[in-house]
Amino acid sequence: MDAALKLWTVVAIVGVLNYLSRLSFIAIFARRHVPALLGRAFRYVPAAMLTALVLPMVVAASPGDPALVSLPKIIAAIVAGVVGFFTHSTLKTLAAGMLMLWALQLASRAMG
Repeated sequence: MDAALKLWTVVAIVGVLNYLSRLSFIAIFARRHVPALLGRAFRYVPAAMLTALVLPMVVAASPGDPALVSLPKIIAAIVAGVVGFFTHSTLKTLAAGMLMLWALQLASRAMG
């Protein structure tokens, strides 16, 4: 079997399995009443997933790099968190975090 054909076969199989696994939860919960406690817990899943994806990118430094390399990211994340808490606006949160990160990176490059 050709290598490209193997790759596309694997991609297709993984795609179908991914689709079926997501569809199974939709099919199970579509006809059932979800308890109130479980429904409230589901509201926090997106925030927990986003935190799990973003936090390592913010605080993890590459091996051999000084700890100060992550400092602009951490400060920008804190600023974005504060803006998000007070404004409840995704666009303002992203803008504030990115502008702060870019400003701190420019300042660190200008200093040396």
